[in-house]
Amino acid sequence: MYRGKSIVELRDLIDKGDLGKEEVFEKANYLAHFFQDDYNSFVTILDKYKSKDSDSDSLLNGIPYSLKDNFSTSGILTTASSNILRDYVPVYDATVYKKLKKAGASLVGKTVLDELAMGGTGTTGHTGVVRNPYDKERMIGGSSAGSVASVALGIVPFSIGSDTGDSVRKPASYGGVVGFKPTYGLISRYGLFAFASSLDHVAIVTRSVEDGAIVADTLKGYDSLDMVTYKSSKEEFRKSLDNDIKGKKLFYIKEVCGMDAYKDSDDKELKEVLESFQEVLAECRKKGFIIEEVSIDKKILEALYPAYMCISCAEATSNNANLTGIQFGPRGEGETIESIMFDARTKGFSELIKRRFVLGSYILQKENQEKLFLNACRVRRMIVDKINELFQEYDGMIAPCSGGVAPTFDSSSEKLSDRYLILENHLVIGNFGGFPSITIPYHKINGLPVGLNITGRVKEDAVVLNMAKKIEEITGLKGIYAEVGDGDV
Repeated sequence: MYRGKSIVELRDLIDKGDLGKEEVFEKANYLAHFFQDDYNSFVTILDKYKSKDSDSDSLLNGIPYSLKDNFSTSGILTTASSNILRDYVPVYDATVYKKLKKAGASLVGKTVLDELAMGGTGTTGHTGVVRNPYDKERMIGGSSAGSVASVALGIVPFSIGSDTGDSVRKPASYGGVVGFKPTYGLISRYGLFAFASSLDHVAIVTRSVEDGAIVADTLKGYDSLDMVTYKSSKEEFRKSLDNDIKGKKLFYIKEVCGMDAYKDSDDKELKEVLESFQEVLAECRKKGFIIEEVSIDKKILEALYPAYMCISCAEATSNNANLTGIQFGPRGEGETIESIMFDARTKGFSELIKRRFVLGSYILQKENQEKLFLNACRVRRMIVDKINELFQEYDGMIAPCSGGVAPTFDSSSEKLSDRYLILENHLVIGNFGGFPSITIPYHKINGLPVGLNITGRVKEDAVVLNMAKKIEEITGLKGIYAEVGDGDV
């Protein structure tokens, strides 16, 4: 059986000769096609296995994977799920894709995302909505929607996405898988279409913490083509997974996930999330973790989401100024360059993207920069300074990823509520500070998964992975996937 196997399990089957590399690819390809109509994970599915010269001793040799469709792949359609790039075929490879080819991993397909990676619903890609494998009437989240769905369905054991606010870690919670965003600069972003450059991270989706460590070991390292990368060749994340967490200290923020923070709420789902979270913390304490509650000024936490929107929209407006219909995409109609560009961008972008670009342009206007953009940057610095202060005493921060299970497509949120402003958006702290941050499943509500998140000090990815591995052992939810359909191979 192939479906649902981890990287480690597939590696063992391939090495023993029980499965051939081409056979493994064919099984993944079959599942990708089998589930496509119902869940829409992929923009492009590759149907031909390509034998590559690769590192024969790599743990990823012959392992199939999927890649978010905002990573450049030479000769393969790369759309960023936007109409303005619907026919774009790059002539160069992203560094991540190069490294995976060198390791011998087999690309099964390019996955659907929220258009240009801006969004958290998985509903704005130009090829349609991505559905949650646990319930087709629910979202998987975004923007790395297809990447998470392809792993949650058991099509591939790992996928590569991008995470700018929570774009891998939040969907991972909704899909019952592991979402790992390493330290900013650990993995090169060369060839990743920029959204918000100060926040963008390459991130990894797997079904276990160990698999996440294996992929990070393959992708990490300095790249002269990405100036924020740093030398990390001495890091060996998989070997660091020794489960020794003696004396490790974690904190959770009272205003984010303390029981008293929502005592007036009648939201039963939120109550179960918080109660089950406290139960997991109690089990963690029994295993040796020291876990304490801390308090942070609520006004700063309420400003997380608006600060993120200001910074990300401003950077996105600048980064995507080249999408004019001149260099890329369908040419607009008009008598002048300006009218051609106006027509191309009007037709080429969804309403959500156009709103974000208008907002970003407004924020960047000279008269607004001090009040909006620079104040958002000050909020970012205040929260990062506070978290770094806490990291002087604690090894990490722990919290539920959200206040409930994956929302239905017709659900709505009260945008000014504490749950929405704080609990649903706190994962952006990991992007604001460039901290390593990982989501793992810890509970199910009516059969639907929910995840918790561990965030740690910059460049202490090994510590974060090791703590997550131990908690994964405590919860017993390692390697789960949505066992739907009859696509068993």
